[in-house]
Amino acid sequence: MNNQNSIVGIFLGFLTGVIWLLLALLGFITDFLTLIGLGGALGNILNILIALIGFLTFIWFGICLFKKAWHYCRGHKPGC
Repeated sequence: MNNQNSIVGIFLGFLTGVIWLLLALLGFITDFLTLIGLGGALGNILNILIALIGFLTFIWFGICLFKKAWHYCRGHKPGC
């Protein structure tokens, strides 16, 4: 796999984490779980788990994206 594909994969992972985190924090996950009959305590637990996984994905892929950009800027252009 070349460098361009890996940066696209890292960016898509970062974007996926952001989307899941926003869906959980804005209440769309809770509304969906209530709609399919999983409201209450189970819905709250699932919402917290989805938000936690989205946050961890956001942090992990954000760090990877920053490291890729840092190495690119440091190695290729001094004024990046």
